[in-house]
Amino acid sequence: MQNRATRIYTPEFQFGLGGVPLGNEFNKHTDAEAQATLEAAWDLGVRYYDVAPWYGFGLAERRFGHFLHTRKRDEYVLSSKVGKLFRASQDNRHAEIFPFSDSPNDLVIDYTADGVRRSIEDSLQRLGVSHLDVAFVHDLSPDFAWFPNGWEEQYEIARGGAFPALSRMRDEGIIRAWGVGVNTPFAILKVIEDADPDVCLCARQYSLIDHVGALRDVFPAVRARNVSLVIGSSLNAGFISGSPRYNYGTKNFEIPADAIAKRERLRAVAARFGVDLRTAALQFSAAASEAVALVVGARSARQISEDYNSMQAKIPADFWAELKEQRLIEPDAEVPAPPA
Repeated sequence: MQNRATRIYTPEFQFGLGGVPLGNEFNKHTDAEAQATLEAAWDLGVRYYDVAPWYGFGLAERRFGHFLHTRKRDEYVLSSKVGKLFRASQDNRHAEIFPFSDSPNDLVIDYTADGVRRSIEDSLQRLGVSHLDVAFVHDLSPDFAWFPNGWEEQYEIARGGAFPALSRMRDEGIIRAWGVGVNTPFAILKVIEDADPDVCLCARQYSLIDHVGALRDVFPAVRARNVSLVIGSSLNAGFISGSPRYNYGTKNFEIPADAIAKRERLRAVAARFGVDLRTAALQFSAAASEAVALVVGARSARQISEDYNSMQAKIPADFWAELKEQRLIEPDAEVPAPPA
């Protein structure tokens, strides 16, 4: 195996479809709608897929697997998450946590070594595929609301269990890479000190609305440790493109006033330059050197088509210059290369 000190994990595909919407987190979607979304993504050329047992308590993995198990496994990159197991229960909590999922399962938090292996085995069964490319330790941060005890205690369990187990699984060739998948920087900054991850999923932390923390703290730290980033939720769970929510959680309808004000200022600049704000947001998040892939959630064939097309669109350099002039993005934030 290549020396860990110099190896940077980079997936073969830099644009991916995320599984949150097809886990029915925000709205109820049918299996047929999910299938149409996945078919559209594949037809567009999308070959990176990111799911998790958490999304719909197993629903998203089942739907992605129903589509992907008929494709050749070496033609796409697949990542999922570990740290949460699901067991069928008549008294499950899906109605409380994922009311649109109709899942029969209940949640068991498990960041132990045995729990990680069980999680991957369960995911492979739900997905109907032979292996994962990347395993992210999921939601190991203070914002996760359903820990039975503090996140620090769960982190210590993972540090002694999940992290070394995943390194062994990578070295054995069971997975190609591992890291943490979180909505806040704490676990990313800690795991690169405590273990040897390859790539972390940095969700909702590097967007047009909110990117200072990632730029100042996370990016320098991962560069120093040769850890790459997959960027997720670059639209802040759809907020930038107009959804009535901001990020995730039970109170995501409580949108901060400063976020609303910044979105309005961004919309005004985008309108002057004839730029679609969603397009600008996706391209901005993908432009960082530390970002080896961008994952977007989509609930329909139309939505994934629009997101895919956004990545091909040309945005004038003057638009980015104006955002920096107005301090809507940081002066040292990387922006897409100017159109040829």
